[in-house]
Amino acid sequence: MSDPILEMRGVSKSFFGIRALRSVDLTVHAGEIHALMGENGAGKSTLMKILSGAYRPDPGGEIRIEGRPVRIEGPLGGRAAGISIIYQELSLAPNLSVAENIYLGREMSRSGLLARGAMRLGVGPILARLGADFLPSTPVAQLSMGQRQLVEIARALHARSKILIMDEPTTALSAGESERLFALIRQLRAEGLAIIYISHRMDEICALGDRVTVLRDGRLVGSLDKAEIRADTIVRLMVGRDVSTFYKKDHDPAAGRGHVVLTATGLADGRRVRGCSLTVHAGEVVGLAGLIGAGRTELAHLIIGASPKTAGHIEIEGRPIDIRTPGEALDAGIAYLTEDRRSLGLFLDMSCLDNINLAVLGRDAKLGCILDRDTARDRASKAFTALGIRAANVGVSAGVLSGGNQQKVLLSRLLATTPKVLILDEPTRGVDVGAKSEIYSIIDNLAKSGTAILVISSDLPEIIGICDRVIVMRAGQIAGQMERTAASPLSQEDIMALATGMEHAHA
Repeated sequence: MSDPILEMRGVSKSFFGIRALRSVDLTVHAGEIHALMGENGAGKSTLMKILSGAYRPDPGGEIRIEGRPVRIEGPLGGRAAGISIIYQELSLAPNLSVAENIYLGREMSRSGLLARGAMRLGVGPILARLGADFLPSTPVAQLSMGQRQLVEIARALHARSKILIMDEPTTALSAGESERLFALIRQLRAEGLAIIYISHRMDEICALGDRVTVLRDGRLVGSLDKAEIRADTIVRLMVGRDVSTFYKKDHDPAAGRGHVVLTATGLADGRRVRGCSLTVHAGEVVGLAGLIGAGRTELAHLIIGASPKTAGHIEIEGRPIDIRTPGEALDAGIAYLTEDRRSLGLFLDMSCLDNINLAVLGRDAKLGCILDRDTARDRASKAFTALGIRAANVGVSAGVLSGGNQQKVLLSRLLATTPKVLILDEPTRGVDVGAKSEIYSIIDNLAKSGTAILVISSDLPEIIGICDRVIVMRAGQIAGQMERTAASPLSQEDIMALATGMEHAHA
């Protein structure tokens, strides 16, 4: 392998006396995809912000680029050193054109006026090289998330970057957009660019990574070469325990499954969902699997009244019930965790305390109209302890928490209503490995307490790891189901056979 393009040696960082990084080393070569992994709070973002110039490291460490020591002063210093970072929340100006975004901060001008024509000509070759299907003059507001990601990469290449840092680049992308991005990343690697890739998605790391460096609690805990990259090895390094403890499943579905709590019969919406029926028992975790577009979320929306149904009916504990809104579903004992916690679930500028108590304010109110802040604070504090929510206090805004802690705040709100049925839509999307394990433990404990749980997930290892029974959807219908037994464990192959309609599929 060639000489390293980047060497970080003994890099540390403290914030108000708290050590966020402790003497971390990182070596990256040109023409490699180097994955950087770790739980939220492990130090990944801090290390990358030091490299890109957003943070100044503590004295004593050293950064070398192409063998020469460098002192990176501010983001402009990072750019001058050949380093570009693409954050998870893209930093484009939607009101400007593609060309204006790429030149932002380095605009071309003539006689004091922006030379828009020259800038469009200047970015044309780079957009062509990336295979862009939009023009330099296109306003960024008109682009999809995948196209905006392309603009960020074009901006990095236009600045002649040698090192490209990508932070969770596929979070907001469709499956097709992600595949196109992966092809582009491999192309950039072949052209000699060094790519530092941060992701919680193990399949991406295994498919793309040439090497993996893992941080835990601000320390370097290991680096793996291509031949050593395996999901269980990475998880063990990240969480400090064996992968066999990852999926928490102490409840016994055979002994613990109780009466039927939720019955949905013949549900249809006239569009995607066609005649779907299912049951969920008390103390049971049922998975709802299927390919993207199979109608899983749409079915959940029919159950909770978020979408109007054209056919079918729902029963709770044998009693027919007419649910027309999510509020009525909550009153009936059905709680739903949305797959989009930031846009549809949490109020990011409100405190954790208010987010947790939102659904039960009326129940707590004194004389029916006076907020009971003491009860609300007590409930939020107990939720912080029970679910292991990591924040300074319950008054912290939900928007500043990590993805896993945001998910647990949202779960706390639902659990405050003491639901009989809990529907979880992609419950661990965008959260780190440690938080996933904690959420699995919460699900297991709820099942042990008798809650009926329906889990919608695109992560097949997750479905197999936590579910007692799996219902598979295909093209808006129930394609079949399978149950975990001692003699017949659940398998990804059987689930995919049903999901794709392969002839040898069996329920």
